Amino acid sequence: MVSRPHLEVDRERCVGTGSCVFAAPEVFSQSEVDGRVVVRDNHPGEDQREAVEEAVDVCPVAAILLRGAAESEGARP
Repeated sequence: MVSRPHLEVDRERCVGTGSCVFAAPEVFSQSEVDGRVVVRDNHPGEDQREAVEEAVDVCPVAAILLRGAAESEGARP
């Protein structure tokens, strides 16, 4: 059985550009208080994988980490 990926977000590093929300709106949103990222689903399914990887790639401050299944395949640190 393959484990589902796990998202880790550094909210202190986040600058609130919303790039992750545009890339993966099912997984990320932004706080109405400070505009920083809010993870809606820490364990996104395979159907969200491409969008989540895009969100990781487009984050200008590298505040999003994808761990688990993708990590074991070497796709993300």
